[in-house]
Amino acid sequence: MAWRCSNAFSTGDRDVIVFPAIDLKGGEVVRLAEGDMARATVYGDNPAAQALLFANAGAEYLHVVDLDGSFAGRAENREAVEAIVAAFPGYVQLGGGIRDAAAVEGWFGLGVARVVMGSAALKDPEFVKAMAKEWENGIVVAVDAKDGMVATEGWAEVSDVPVRDLARRFEDAGVASLLFTDIGRDG
Repeated sequence: MAWRCSNAFSTGDRDVIVFPAIDLKGGEVVRLAEGDMARATVYGDNPAAQALLFANAGAEYLHVVDLDGSFAGRAENREAVEAIVAAFPGYVQLGGGIRDAAAVEGWFGLGVARVVMGSAALKDPEFVKAMAKEWENGIVVAVDAKDGMVATEGWAEVSDVPVRDLARRFEDAGVASLLFTDIGRDG
């Protein structure tokens, strides 16, 4: 599956693609304030309808996060993700609690185009590199930052690893891309 976007814009030697995002908490579309699950604003209870709104606005790509999964370390909003994948005519990339090969394979089997791995990238980089080799162009590494340090576990834990160090670990690892989020500015 090739990833191309007519709406991409160039920043010199690289293209930037804007992905609308759907964050899921308890099956609802939400937005967190600085990653704080207690400060969630609910935008709707129909994630598939939200995905269609983005598609009708011209989106070819969609970024979905299972926020509950990020904290639990396993899928918590599977039904909502299934509905999004079924409804959205473009490419869906999914993150949140994906930390083992069975989860990666399961999401690809469901029709997710790319799997985003953050906590696993910090805690088990060799596993993520192996997944990148197995699923060519299918693995995205999330580099979530708080004050320049890598955050994991749904942003609940901040490591002593600088963001640049984690990014460099995956420079030539075959991952599809790196997804950077500054937690202090998100939400």
